[in-house]
Amino acid sequence: MPNLGFLIDNRKCIGCHACSVACKSEHEVPLGVDRTWVKYVEKGVFPNNRRHFTVMRCNHCEDAPCVTICPVTALFQADSGIVDFESDRCIGCKACLQACPYDALYIDPETDTAAKCNFCSDRLDVGLEPSCVAVCPEQAIVMGDLNDPASQISTLVNKHAVTVRKPEKGTRPNLFYIEGDESALVPSRTETDGRTMWSNGAATADTTDDEQVRTVSLPIATDDGSPRRVYDVRPRPAAWGWSVAGYVWAKSIAAGAFLAALVGHWSSAGATESVGMSVALGGVALAFLALTLVLLVVDLKKPGRFLYVLLRPQWRSWLVRGAYVLMAYGGVLVLWMVAHMAGLRTMATVLGGLGAVLAVLAAVYTAFLFAQAKGRDFWQNPLLAVHLLGHAFVAGAAVWLLADTVKGSDGLGSPGAWLAGGIVVSAIGLLAEIFTTPATDDAHRALRMIVKRPFGPWFWGGGIVAGHLLPLLLLTIGLAATNVLAALLVVAAIFVIEMLWVAAPQRVPLS
Repeated sequence: MPNLGFLIDNRKCIGCHACSVACKSEHEVPLGVDRTWVKYVEKGVFPNNRRHFTVMRCNHCEDAPCVTICPVTALFQADSGIVDFESDRCIGCKACLQACPYDALYIDPETDTAAKCNFCSDRLDVGLEPSCVAVCPEQAIVMGDLNDPASQISTLVNKHAVTVRKPEKGTRPNLFYIEGDESALVPSRTETDGRTMWSNGAATADTTDDEQVRTVSLPIATDDGSPRRVYDVRPRPAAWGWSVAGYVWAKSIAAGAFLAALVGHWSSAGATESVGMSVALGGVALAFLALTLVLLVVDLKKPGRFLYVLLRPQWRSWLVRGAYVLMAYGGVLVLWMVAHMAGLRTMATVLGGLGAVLAVLAAVYTAFLFAQAKGRDFWQNPLLAVHLLGHAFVAGAAVWLLADTVKGSDGLGSPGAWLAGGIVVSAIGLLAEIFTTPATDDAHRALRMIVKRPFGPWFWGGGIVAGHLLPLLLLTIGLAATNVLAALLVVAAIFVIEMLWVAAPQRVPLS
């Protein structure tokens, strides 16, 4: 079987952009997005300085994370090894943008579907080379079969010391560089700080958005000779925003409210008086589960294709697995509420046990989805699942306390005590996750954004002080009003924290 790949010979590249122009022309790539582009990095101090040209594009990985995470097989690996895509199947979930460590995918502004380099597969089918290879005046771009030892690309790969981008990701990329410069291949070696052409839109760990606007017109610093990015494409906007954070938040409440209903019912030994409270909490869980599904669909660029997740599933994707978990959880939740209202205690007990398992899965599966997003190192922390489960328990206890205050439960259960315990566990879990951040530059840059600038005030003020410490203080007072305020603060803080966890890692450049 062939295994097609690219090789960029940086000894020959002159940075002419012929490959970029040919790619745009061949595939009618809209303005503002790119499949192939050239990055300029300068090193040294005049007159002993040098400019490095680096062609950036899809790596056509042998173990492509974008293929694994795609829920509808819109991205797939052809027999030739090419990572290709089918836009007619794409639902616009943008998960592939998060999975790609190389920033190779984008959302086409005209079709609202994902797009990327497809190796000019239509040209290959008729015996032609990819357009970028055909137009390169220096033959700096070589393509061929890496499994054929007689091919030009195999000869060059075997003869020269070649480099790939981010080998630590384990994707086994099929894009090789001769004399690839680390300062160009590793994004963190140069800042996108607003000082160079096209770089004014990217956030860094130490620069706020306002500061970037003020520094757009500053000259390029050349006094210390450190590597500096002097030409690049526009940074990609964040793929996931408030709706994804809202979906994680709503899902925490949906899972937690049901778990709280079970805890309250079991702690009261199944007393008849607890049935009304259990059903009420089940109704809250069902309402927030519906909100979770709405936010999932709203975030899609092609919401009309949502059913493709169920009808054309790609089972390795945690988007698919999560969708089925949510559906199963919703079904069991409805049956459990009906059994409770009908007085079928045995059936309610059995369904409660099954529902508890599904509620936990509903709460934590997003951690496995985020782990499939290999482009975002901060999300690779295994304690993210603990973080999400902790938020579900805290959210459930907060909703239980609110319902207990409004409806009354004749003293059944101790929602205030459960909430206080959950707050302590949640705080410990968050701090543990921070202290076990993956040991990569990208992960620590995202962490610095959360705990320092620009998000530090939100994390420490909104997430920790207002969301953990103040609610604990209010709960010790024990008044109905202070209990309600404590519960509301906790629920609001969960959204703040999830928003930070979604937003900060996406500010770290991938290319």
